[in-house]
Amino acid sequence: MIKIKFGTDGWRAIIADDFTVENVKRVAYATALWLKENFDNPTAVVGSDPRFAGPMFADVTTCVLASEGIKVFRAEDLFVSTPMISLATVRKEASAGIIITASHNPPAYNGYKIKAHYGGPATPDDIEKVEAKIPDTIDLKLKSVTDYVTDGLVEFVNMEDMYVEHAEKSFDIAAIRDSGLNWAYDAMYGAGQNVMRRLFPDITFLHCDHNPGFEGQAPEPIQRNLQEFEELIKLSEGEIASGLVTDGDADRIGLYDANGTFVDSHHILLLLIHYMYKVKGEKGEVYSTFSCTSKIQKLCDAYGLNNTVTKIGFKYICDLIVNSGNPFMVGGEESGGIAVNGHIPERDGIWIGLMIWEFMAKTGRSLSDLVQEIYDVVGKFAVERYDLHVTEELKQQIISNAKSGKYTGFGNLKVVKTEDLDGFKFFFEDDSWVMIRPSGTEPVLRVYAEAPSTAESIKILDIVKADLLQK
Repeated sequence: MIKIKFGTDGWRAIIADDFTVENVKRVAYATALWLKENFDNPTAVVGSDPRFAGPMFADVTTCVLASEGIKVFRAEDLFVSTPMISLATVRKEASAGIIITASHNPPAYNGYKIKAHYGGPATPDDIEKVEAKIPDTIDLKLKSVTDYVTDGLVEFVNMEDMYVEHAEKSFDIAAIRDSGLNWAYDAMYGAGQNVMRRLFPDITFLHCDHNPGFEGQAPEPIQRNLQEFEELIKLSEGEIASGLVTDGDADRIGLYDANGTFVDSHHILLLLIHYMYKVKGEKGEVYSTFSCTSKIQKLCDAYGLNNTVTKIGFKYICDLIVNSGNPFMVGGEESGGIAVNGHIPERDGIWIGLMIWEFMAKTGRSLSDLVQEIYDVVGKFAVERYDLHVTEELKQQIISNAKSGKYTGFGNLKVVKTEDLDGFKFFFEDDSWVMIRPSGTEPVLRVYAEAPSTAESIKILDIVKADLLQK
């Protein structure tokens, strides 16, 4: 049997290779032991996204938990998003939520995410406890889901209804629908499609069919994966005011303006701070990860808000939301995972998209105009990233050089300040910066750069890349 190890956000593996019924049983059994050890009369919420064999693996998980006497609230919907599972976990006051998903990974993968009772990622400590309980082999006599329903150990719950009702109470959906603006949504064949059809039946939809193989495309909402959607918006010649994209389990966001320009997470975070503080009059803590734009600090300074920078990974954002004791406003990461006050401490692509659409509808301003409002306060900027595929030896050498302070400049760029919270961020004299961070799982070096324009960011990346690869 393989040793099963959870990554930064769940266990993921290739279907029928390591992601098998037998191995899912092992993980579900360990989850059951952990639940019984840490909760009196534990309960769990279980569902799956649209990936291949998701319902089967969700049924296996349900039956294993029920066989251990744990009451399971099983999604009655064919597929659900990760935020829907997290919301249901809170609403049903369950001990944990489990969703079968590999998020934005390629179609060959599936996965198993554990959500805590507060409706956000389980802590690394709890995940380690589950991992430690995974048996090498397993021999369980399981009954059918129907039998466990009869026994009172499984209850089917409509999580789609729950989420739609929550959204309708939390947003002025009528203002968005009746704004006179045309909207578009690309589900990337993922779990957000049914909810969006119910909330906005008359907008333009793309890739909103049930396609467990995602048409061979990794459902990650980054610009290079969204060319068909981008072209659709450009061809509308301004008729589509904004396009929203979510990933496979709908917890990450991608966004487009009316010109077909991709609006990244750095800009979305700034727009949310601007909307919640300036327009809605809210106050609270802002949390951003180390790879996010420095403009977040600049906007927070302008508005008198506190911004805490965390290590990279939404789990660090969630920990502060749940445990800091401070009022929370906005938190997020560069990769498209963002949370806001008034919802669960969880990434939610649809929720964040509705925030931006409501901002546009309420102010009558275009998305590009709203971005310009941000620029008026913090200045124009662009953050770009290269993933350098290097040997493990070179990767380690570069990190060693960074740790020892060897990089005092790159080409004609002089380093004036260095930060090393999670990777190494080198600041230059004009407030632009470059950041180097190694992948923990593959021979890849991630290099980020921020400058006043895309061209300048790319220029920095090219200079730094040339410098790094020759040393």
